[in-house]
Amino acid sequence: MAKLNEAVLKKTVARCREKGIVIPTFAQMADPSRIPESVKKKLKGVGLWDVDPVNLFRISWKNDVKSGLYGGVNYIELPSELTGVNARIIGLVGKYFPTGAHKVGAAFGCLVPRLVTGEFDPTSQKAVWPSTGNFCRGGAFDCALLACTAVAILPEEMSKERFDWLKSIGAEVIATPGCESNVKEIYDKCWDIKKNRKDCVIFNQFEEFGNPMWHYHVTAPAIEEVFSKVKGKNGRLAGYASATGSAGTIAAGDRLKKDFPLSKVGAVEALQCPTLLLNGFGGHRIEGIGDKHVPWVHNVRNTDMVLAIDDEDVVRLLRLFNEPAGKKVLKAQGLKESFIDSLPLMGYSSICNMLSAIKMAKYWELGKEDIIFTIFTDSVELYGSRLKEMHAEHGTYTESQATGDLERRLRGVGIDHLRELGYYDHKALHNLKYFTWVEQQGRTVEELNALWAPEFWDKTFAQVGEYDKMIEEFNERTGLLKEPVGAKN
Repeated sequence: MAKLNEAVLKKTVARCREKGIVIPTFAQMADPSRIPESVKKKLKGVGLWDVDPVNLFRISWKNDVKSGLYGGVNYIELPSELTGVNARIIGLVGKYFPTGAHKVGAAFGCLVPRLVTGEFDPTSQKAVWPSTGNFCRGGAFDCALLACTAVAILPEEMSKERFDWLKSIGAEVIATPGCESNVKEIYDKCWDIKKNRKDCVIFNQFEEFGNPMWHYHVTAPAIEEVFSKVKGKNGRLAGYASATGSAGTIAAGDRLKKDFPLSKVGAVEALQCPTLLLNGFGGHRIEGIGDKHVPWVHNVRNTDMVLAIDDEDVVRLLRLFNEPAGKKVLKAQGLKESFIDSLPLMGYSSICNMLSAIKMAKYWELGKEDIIFTIFTDSVELYGSRLKEMHAEHGTYTESQATGDLERRLRGVGIDHLRELGYYDHKALHNLKYFTWVEQQGRTVEELNALWAPEFWDKTFAQVGEYDKMIEEFNERTGLLKEPVGAKN
């Protein structure tokens, strides 16, 4: 836990008082019933994506877009008629977060602890968000709400929608060479900023423990709440599948394995860049899952399996789920129209997670009482340009193509390109961190060795209680909870 910088805190408190900024606790994001009524009253008049400080309280899996307040966890259960497996597969929906992706929560987890300790000064410093897409969008949104200046770093080949949105919210945007898997180029730009821009603070999601902490304390309880709701008499929480990316989302599996010790956690990556599976490398098209290294914050001892998904399967299924011919074929298969209408809630990384959950179900030979959870990170709204590109390159999507994609790319998913991990497989993945983090990023061998101990992670995740106390004390100092919540300027 960092030592408080009182001089910076005074300035930050004054800034938040001036702008009408109240900061939610982790506990409130997990359980919105804890949110003060004065905040809920303000929320009713504010849109989900509006740049208003009160939307910090919408960093939650429980936003109800109809009422403007909160309901149950947003999720979709995939019917076996689609997946081809008996096991139940359920995905939490990220679209109903501000920005349309759950990464806004991970960004909050990185930024706010530094804000309430005085490690980051929003009056004089800029927040830098290295990302492969959604994290820098989440960081830019959080910064806009908190009256900070954001610098977004992401690969130049990411979707046009991401760049357009970042510019619209006023972020400084830096495009680095390459595609989704070119993470080192992002790190290189971070080093350049550290050396040459003294007004910047790097919030590196791949090494900031606030990222997995948010998922441990917010995403995992959301999954457990859905499980309690749908499990019935004999339901089993059998597994959790998550693309590795920055290793934030997969940290929900750390909590799930504590509460459900027999559950399995699957780490997912692109077949075209199988770093965990084969120490491999390469470029791929599954936007939202960075590669070519093991993130510092990935607790690899809790990963039971690594799975690789072909990016061709993902991009084809985006067409199946969103093109008229695809929807027609799905309807002919007996799938309900209301379910088909929900499929645009899944973007590239969501489809990747879905396929990995199917692989896990087939590998473990799971039955109808088994439930696998995953995350539908973002929606098709961030990939409209990709659909246009595929139409321009490949022509109109036909029913014949849709039928082939359904049978081969979805129902035809097999148990190839995966590996169940033993103790020394875990150790090998842990050791692989050395080459990125010690040789390139300035970490020490002693720090690396510390990550191997389970006690390290228990202690790290337990810090959230202290952060919540500090957030409450910070809000007390602004005095805003005693007034109507909202921007004062």
